[in-house]
Amino acid sequence: MNKVESFELDHRKVKAPYIRKCCLLNGPQGDSVTKFDIRFLQPNKEAFGTAAMHGLEHLLAYELRNNLEGIIDLSPMGCRTGFYLSIFGDREASEIKVAIENALKEVLKATEIPAANDIQCGNYRDLSLFGAKEYAKEALDRGFSLNIYGE
Repeated sequence: MNKVESFELDHRKVKAPYIRKCCLLNGPQGDSVTKFDIRFLQPNKEAFGTAAMHGLEHLLAYELRNNLEGIIDLSPMGCRTGFYLSIFGDREASEIKVAIENALKEVLKATEIPAANDIQCGNYRDLSLFGAKEYAKEALDRGFSLNIYGE
């Protein structure tokens, strides 16, 4: 059985918020994809409310594409403490940190959530612009570390 990368991380020792390069995958056609753990909240101590996380997902998915080329996907973590970002190429966490911070600054200016309707979203009633902005502000105030152990 293949190991799940995130299950190998000791969630008791990490210090959120942080951005971690999880892995670099190389495809059979020569493409490379980098996956990042963008942790907003402390595992096993904090969790996003679903409407705020869903709103932040929409906003970040939209805003990050203005700052980064090659995004494949931004996905919420099931534990509701952050997001995974998959992007083409061998990319570094420092580049992602700058893009996330810039995107969060734009989230604070947002007046609406992109794709907040029944055509473009499968659960459009569970979105909170206010909540998304609160988490964006908190993350910017606390600052994202590139060292997952906060040292």
